[in-house]
Amino acid sequence: MIFLEIIKRELRIAMRKQAEILNPLWFFLIVITLFPLVVGPDPNLLGKIAGGVAWVAALLSALLSFERLFRDDYIDGSLEQLMLMPQPLALTALAKVIAHWLLTGVPLILLSPIAALLLSLEIHIWWALVLTLLVGTPILSCIGAIGVALTVGLRKGGVLLSLIILPLFIPVLIFSASVLDAATLHLPYSGQLAILGAILAAAVTFSPFAIAAALRISLDN
Repeated sequence: MIFLEIIKRELRIAMRKQAEILNPLWFFLIVITLFPLVVGPDPNLLGKIAGGVAWVAALLSALLSFERLFRDDYIDGSLEQLMLMPQPLALTALAKVIAHWLLTGVPLILLSPIAALLLSLEIHIWWALVLTLLVGTPILSCIGAIGVALTVGLRKGGVLLSLIILPLFIPVLIFSASVLDAATLHLPYSGQLAILGAILAAAVTFSPFAIAAALRISLDN
């Protein structure tokens, strides 16, 4: 199936350029490590702000990984070949987004226990953080891919990319922070998670079509 082959292709290419995968993860760990040194080792203070710190670090590390989503394919001409495949371009875009999440979102989730130790998170707050990352990071990949598709033809599109996608990340940050606040206060947070899940469903459903349209606009120009 072409869809699965594109995902495998992206993973194989990423394995050849491991620095591009590891750099965002190192950035995430560096931010998490330095923050307790700045605000102090007080577990109570860290426990109150740790969730927000982890999510901001995850968002910024995701920004570092977005540009390679379509830019390498654009430079070597393979993006045009992908657009000419018999598979709908929206499905090709979805495959690229899934591969990006597997390479960036999943490692962040796997690194969350280290973040929990460094930020003195209690086990139930760590679990809430894992759930928000599990639901929220795919949304970041979907939205980020739209911005990358719009700016792929620009030589210096990094700043413009940030201006486009950062405001769209705000709802994810708000509801993720709400989940973590509720977990800190030992309150139920299924409602906030359900809203995040609804945002994820909408992003996965509509973002491939937006990405496909953005790619056509970028290549036509």
